[in-house]
Amino acid sequence: MNSKEYIESGILELYVFGKLSKEEIAEVNQMASQYPEVKEEIKAIENAVINLSYSVAPNLSATNFEKIRTELLGRKKVIEMKPKSNWAQYTGWVAAAVLVVGFGLQFYKLNQTNENLNTVSTQKDLLQQSVVDLELKKKESEDVLAILRDTSNVTIALTGQQAAPKAFAKAYYNKNTKTVYIDASGLPEPPKGMVYQVWSLQLEPVLTPTSIGLLESYATSSTKVIKVENTASPQAFGITLEPAGGSTSPTLEQLYTLGKV
Repeated sequence: MNSKEYIESGILELYVFGKLSKEEIAEVNQMASQYPEVKEEIKAIENAVINLSYSVAPNLSATNFEKIRTELLGRKKVIEMKPKSNWAQYTGWVAAAVLVVGFGLQFYKLNQTNENLNTVSTQKDLLQQSVVDLELKKKESEDVLAILRDTSNVTIALTGQQAAPKAFAKAYYNKNTKTVYIDASGLPEPPKGMVYQVWSLQLEPVLTPTSIGLLESYATSSTKVIKVENTASPQAFGITLEPAGGSTSPTLEQLYTLGKV
């Protein structure tokens, strides 16, 4: 992948928002050190986020509010009080009332401004989260396409067993890299407190199961294609339903799918 394709992939936005794994962060740092245009794009994304934050900065700060309050309260001696004149007393009370109303109006406007700013800030946060979610889904979809198009991957169909006859899944196994991906889209949603566990099986000379991971991201994955641990020379794959945290050996009564390599 050249630098232009790398920039357009959307991974740099996820890097800035801190949504990548350690391996992916290391990859971005490597590309940034190798290609100046990648490094510049990262800076541009960071500046865009900073500018978006500044765009919702308060127009009426606490300092300005204090200046308004001080000015209003400092004007309370403009009307000279004359004890012997009832009219002067009334005028003083009116002036005081005007000051109180004016101060209250300014305070109300300040509160309204703060509420509006909070609303804008919330909307900005939601927008940023939406961008991140879209980039994550895009990346996840691109990863799945790469798995499907990789001619080195062997596809193993895992059919439903007695515990769940209608269930099905697929395992994508790369004999060169030993990596395994599980397409769990055909599995029903696990009950609360339960999790799917994937097993690499040796059938000969004796059945030997080895756990290669839990499908803990089943609920959050949009594609339901989940990477598990590497395994060498498996003869079959099986998926069981186990208590949260997994089991040391498969619960055969809860064997959902099974398939030979």
